[in-house]
Amino acid sequence: MKTFSYTIKDEIGIHARPAGLLAKAAKEFESTVTLEKDGKTAAATKLMAIMGMGVKCGDTVNVTVEGADEEKAAAEMEAFFQANL
Repeated sequence: MKTFSYTIKDEIGIHARPAGLLAKAAKEFESTVTLEKDGKTAAATKLMAIMGMGVKCGDTVNVTVEGADEEKAAAEMEAFFQANL
């Protein structure tokens, strides 16, 4: 299992467009990608679950990646967050 934390820099937070891109990116991996903030968790492949977390600019999200390709998936997810959020 690989984990990392990321503080959201997008001024709108995780809204529809980046949430959709995130879900699409997470579906490319065999590993399970999970987001957690303030006790709420969501599968990164579920657009509505991500949106339901209400992540705003300045919030820190913990990302957990677990599965066969977790090394690659964690690295690519972290790069995704830095580039898009």
